[in-house]
Amino acid sequence: MRETPRSQGTASDAEPVLPQPRPGCALAHTTGASGSGSPHRSDGRPPQTPRGARHTGRHGGPGTTPPVPGPPTVHFPSAPWASSVTPLTALALIASLALLALCTWQIAAHGPLRTYDERLGRTIAGSPLPSPVAEFLADLGNTAVAVSVLALAAGWAAWRARRAGTPRWWLPPLASAVAMAAVPALVVPFKALVGRPGPPGPLAGETGFFPSGHAATAAVAYGAAALLLRPHLRRRLRRPLLAAVAVLNLAVAVGLVRRGYHWPLDAVASWCLSGPLLWTALRLSRLSRPSPTATEPPSRPNRRDAGGRDAGRTGRQNDATTRTRRRQRPNHGGAEQRRLNHDG
Repeated sequence: MRETPRSQGTASDAEPVLPQPRPGCALAHTTGASGSGSPHRSDGRPPQTPRGARHTGRHGGPGTTPPVPGPPTVHFPSAPWASSVTPLTALALIASLALLALCTWQIAAHGPLRTYDERLGRTIAGSPLPSPVAEFLADLGNTAVAVSVLALAAGWAAWRARRAGTPRWWLPPLASAVAMAAVPALVVPFKALVGRPGPPGPLAGETGFFPSGHAATAAVAYGAAALLLRPHLRRRLRRPLLAAVAVLNLAVAVGLVRRGYHWPLDAVASWCLSGPLLWTALRLSRLSRPSPTATEPPSRPNRRDAGGRDAGRTGRQNDATTRTRRRQRPNHGGAEQRRLNHDG
C-alpha cells in the first residue's frame, strides 16, 4: 500500500492561508495604492480626528445627541404658600404677632406699657380736635360703613375679573369676606380674656375694650378693599391708594381715642391682629392668577458647543462660509468648455 505524499494531504492538514492585502483597498492601517505612507481614504483625510480638533460638547442625559446644553433639569412644582413667603414678609408677620403678644401681656399684667398707654390716651382725649370730626372718624370703623365699602369693592372687582376672563374670579372676593368674618371671631375672645376697662367717657365703667373691634373692622375692610381694587387700577394709583388706606385707619384710631371709646394700645393690637388676616386674604387672592409657566410658551433649549457659541448661530455661519467658498471656487469646467469652443 503506497503512502500518500504530504503535498497531497487533506485540506485540514494543510497550513492555513492568510488573506493578503491588495493594493488599493481601504484598510485603516495600510498605505494606499500610491504608497505615500498615508492611510488610504478617498478624501485624503486622516482616519481619526486629531485630539485637539475635537468638539465634543457637554455631557447630556440619556438619549440625546451632542452638542446638548447639559443634563435634563427637572422642575418640581412649588407650593404657592412657600413661594410667596419672603424673608421680609415672614419678619413682618412675626413682628406683628410678637407686638400683639407684648401688648396683651402688658395690659393683662398691668405693666409699665399700660401706664404709658393710659397717659397718652388722656392726652389725645383732651386735644383740640373737634368732637364732631372725631365722631365722624370713629364712625368710619362701624360695621355698617366699613363692610358696605368692602362689599362694593368686592362686587366691582369680581365684575372686572369675570369680564376679563380671569380663572377663579370669585376667589379674591371670597377671601376678603372670610377675612372680614374672622374679625369678630378673634376680637370677641380677646375682649373676654383680657377684660380691660374703658377710658373716661361715654363708656366709662364697662370692660372688654382690648382690642378695638372698630379699629380691626376698619383695618380689614378698607385694607381688603384696597387689595381688591389694586390689580384693576393703573400702576401710578396703586401706592397712593395704599397710603390713603393707612392714613384712614390712623384717623379712625385717633377718632376712637379722642371720643373716649378706646385706649391707643387697643387700636395698635387690632392692627397687629389684622395684618395676618390681610396677608392670608392676599395669598388666597393670588391663587386665582394663572402661573407664568402655564401661560408662557415652552422655550427652545439653548444648545451651545464647546466654545460657548450658540449651535444655531454656528450652523448659520458655516452655511454662509460654504456659500462664499463656492462662489470663490474657479469654474474649471466652464473655462475648459470655452477653450474647446475657441479651438473649434
